[in-house]
Amino acid sequence: MGLFSFIKNAGAKVFGIGKTTEEENAEKADQLRDAIAKLELEVKDLSISVDDDAVKLWGEAADLATKEKVVLVVGNTNGVASVDDNITVAEVEVIEEAAMAQFHTVESGDTLGKIAKEYYGNAMKYPVIFEANKPMLSHPDKIYPGQVLRIPPLVD
Repeated sequence: MGLFSFIKNAGAKVFGIGKTTEEENAEKADQLRDAIAKLELEVKDLSISVDDDAVKLWGEAADLATKEKVVLVVGNTNGVASVDDNITVAEVEVIEEAAMAQFHTVESGDTLGKIAKEYYGNAMKYPVIFEANKPMLSHPDKIYPGQVLRIPPLVD
């Protein structure tokens, strides 16, 4: 999938403050692995490497949605500025570009309804975005500036 940039100081507070040694980066990788497991996102042979604010991911996800969610869990962690995604997908599907999920960085004043209106032309389609970002989102009103969300295509 490639390299994704995130806002370093936005997101869930998974890490301690000011840690940069090799041992502490390994601890951060373990904390990220725990955050992914807590959300029940399974990636076979998941490997995580942390170098200060840059994270590299490897492994095999069952599907594209799981892969995207893992990247977002890691990238939406406070202290992570970039995610180098090297995760493969077990069942490779040929997906036309129009059928692929997009990503939206939440800005101040955004709501899922406002985002749904922007992408789908209908604010009442916000549950589609909420469902696509579960289990990272626990409630449709709990989004924050700097957070990156998956915006799936509408399926008729």
